[in-house]
Amino acid sequence: MESGIFHTTYRADMALRQTPAEKVRVVLAVLLVLCFPFFADRFYLTLANQIGIAVIGAIGLNLLVGYTGQISLGQGGFMAVGAYTAGLLTAQLGVPWYGSIPLACLATAVVGGFFGIPSLRLKGLYLVIATLAAQEIILWIVTHWDAVTGGVDALVVPDPTLFGIQMNTDFRFYWVIWGLAGLTILVTVNLFRTHIGRAWIAIRDQDIAAEVMGIGLFRYKLLAFATSSFFVGLAGALIAHYRNIVTWERFTVDVSVTYLAMIIIGGLGSVAGAIFGAVFITLLPVFLNDAGQALRGVIPNIDTILPFAEQAAFGIVIILFLVLEPRGLRRIWDRIKDYFRLWPFSY
Repeated sequence: MESGIFHTTYRADMALRQTPAEKVRVVLAVLLVLCFPFFADRFYLTLANQIGIAVIGAIGLNLLVGYTGQISLGQGGFMAVGAYTAGLLTAQLGVPWYGSIPLACLATAVVGGFFGIPSLRLKGLYLVIATLAAQEIILWIVTHWDAVTGGVDALVVPDPTLFGIQMNTDFRFYWVIWGLAGLTILVTVNLFRTHIGRAWIAIRDQDIAAEVMGIGLFRYKLLAFATSSFFVGLAGALIAHYRNIVTWERFTVDVSVTYLAMIIIGGLGSVAGAIFGAVFITLLPVFLNDAGQALRGVIPNIDTILPFAEQAAFGIVIILFLVLEPRGLRRIWDRIKDYFRLWPFSY
């Protein structure tokens, strides 16, 4: 039976995956992502693309909330910055779609860093209110700056093309979304092996002690907001080019709450938790809708009840996880792995 993991070289000690089982799971996950689009129909490809975008956005938010301890309700607003920046650069300035995406990420990082300035003085509920104000300010600018954003009217984005091939079909854009999602996962995992990631974790655990150790709170908190917003802007830019249309209704405070629920249910301070939460929250409405369709002949007026039932189920799931498993799906997954690793000595 395994009694620990022992390394004899620095290279083995610094490896991202240190056991054969971990390496096998990574290979299987990569094979699943690579093979899935060749067997899935359009409905499931659309779901997979939505999950991929949600994974990027959830990782960005988890970087700020789970790893740095800076609670934010401005996710929807920052995604709007990324989406509108990418859409406007392509639609009005003629920037190629693949060039507008990094520019949109940088613009969102600047905006996120600006709204992160109050984080030096504000904590907890007060910081939540500040980020909620950022959400409302951004949406107000989007809906009232008619000369640039078009106000409440939808912004139509040209079809993304590459070598004359339209890219925003479900199958082709799947590779763009999941390629960038994989890159986001890899960058984030390695980021917390650096002094920057360790500084963020120290600030989360005890910011006063971190400052005593020489960590500049203001600099690292702003960097956390900017880095988180960079990934959130990436998710927004992908939405703009995938859907070909940008409207402010896609980025309301409900979106911010949804992404916060993803990282709470998946597990704070964990890249895997952000992935689990994104998958769970994206698929939950689909499962509830399928259940409602199955019960249509049993429960009268199920179509009128179903939207409210979905909202109720959403809230109930969050409460249950907060009460029964505050560390989320990641902790459940860890327990499953530990059970099989230690079996038959499951205690």
